[in-house]
Amino acid sequence: MNNATQLMAGHSPLPLYVQIRDSLRRQILEGQYQVHERLPSENAMMKTFGVSRITIRQALRDLHNEGLVFSAQGKGTFVSKPKAVQNVQRLEGFGEAMAAQGYEASARVLSIQQMKAPKAVASALDLHAGDDVVEVKRVRYLNREPVCIENSYFPLDIGRQMFTLDLSGDIFPMLENLFGLPLGGADIGLDAILADDETQQYLNLRAGEAILRVERLTHNRDGRPIDFEYLCYRGDSFKYQFRIDRK
Repeated sequence: MNNATQLMAGHSPLPLYVQIRDSLRRQILEGQYQVHERLPSENAMMKTFGVSRITIRQALRDLHNEGLVFSAQGKGTFVSKPKAVQNVQRLEGFGEAMAAQGYEASARVLSIQQMKAPKAVASALDLHAGDDVVEVKRVRYLNREPVCIENSYFPLDIGRQMFTLDLSGDIFPMLENLFGLPLGGADIGLDAILADDETQQYLNLRAGEAILRVERLTHNRDGRPIDFEYLCYRGDSFKYQFRIDRK
C-alpha cells in the first residue's frame, strides 16, 4: 500500500490526509465497512498508508465531524449509523441537504398512482373533494441505510408528468428545472407517531417503535400549493435543526 500512497502523493495536489479521508469515506459509503464496524487501528492505517499518526488523525477528525465515524475510548474508531440533520432555515430536498454534508442519499420508488385525494391532501392542495391526485411513495436511503418513507401528493397537471421519469433523486430540482416551477416556501409540521406495519418493514423497525413524521406543504413562487408530503423518519436517523431569533 505504501507504493499506492506514494503514487497518490505524486499525482494529486490534495494533502495526504484529505486523500486518506476521501478513501475511507468512499469505503464507508460503498459498504466495505458496515455500521458499527471498527476501522483499522491508527497504527495499522499508518502502516497501510505510510504516513504519520498526525495525518491519520486529521483524516479521522474530518470523518468524525461529518458524522461518518465515532470513537470509543480505548476501543477505536467505528462507523456511525447515518443520521440526517436538516436545517430548516432554507427550503431544500433531502438529497440536496445530505450531499452538502458529504452523505450519499438516494430513493427507491415503491409505487406511483393516480388516486382520489384523501381529505387532508385535497384541503392542503386547494382541491375539491373527490379530485384526483398523483401519489408517489418512496423509501429514502442515507449511506444506503433506509431512513425515511415518503408519501408525496401532487395535482394532476404536475403528477402525471412523473410516471415516466427517474424518481431516485430529489423531486424539488425536478419541479424547478424540468417542470419550470420555481419554489417559494413550505409549511412544516412535526409529530411523533407509532410506525405501521409497512413502515416497520421498510425501515427495519420493531413493532410499536415510534417515528418522526414531518408534514410538509410546498408552494411555488406564486403561492400555489404543488406538493404535499408525509415524511416518516426513523427516530434515531433524523433531526430537524431550527434557528429562532428573538426580535
